Amino acid sequence: MMTRLLLLLLTLIPSFCLAAPRWYEKYTSFPRVIVPQSYYEVLNMLAQNPLNPHAVSDVLCLDPSTHIISHDESAASLTICGGIAGASVTRCRGAPTETFGQSGTARFTLRAMEPGATINITKEQWVQCVRAARDSCPTGSMSGTCRGGASRGNVGFTLMGV
Repeated sequence: MMTRLLLLLLTLIPSFCLAAPRWYEKYTSFPRVIVPQSYYEVLNMLAQNPLNPHAVSDVLCLDPSTHIISHDESAASLTICGGIAGASVTRCRGAPTETFGQSGTARFTLRAMEPGATINITKEQWVQCVRAARDSCPTGSMSGTCRGGASRGNVGFTLMGV
């Protein structure tokens, strides 16, 4: 009798698991996240560019406990200068003296360090600068100086949580 009951349970349990009711799927399936193309652009640039520790100086880890989502940081980095995403944009346009980029939990603020200078940082310089700074400060908010990137001198930046 016990053997028949065990055999019955061993037969029914897998069948029940395979034919789970719809309410079960609702609580166990992961939400679908749509990732914008700009995120893949940043990942591609990171994969192609080796880490250049000389791209940044004066890095300060402001608050390592600030929660900044990596995707938001990548997206915010591409919204500086009114947007530097896409293959056709290779540098900051418009010659601003100060600019910002924001997405979700991240906000970058950039400014030319010398009076009267304007920001003309290339996308490659900017990605290398942020990547090198992140190597020093793996989490949270930070600030630093990108070497070059202005009509004269360097570009200072701050990454803060929003």
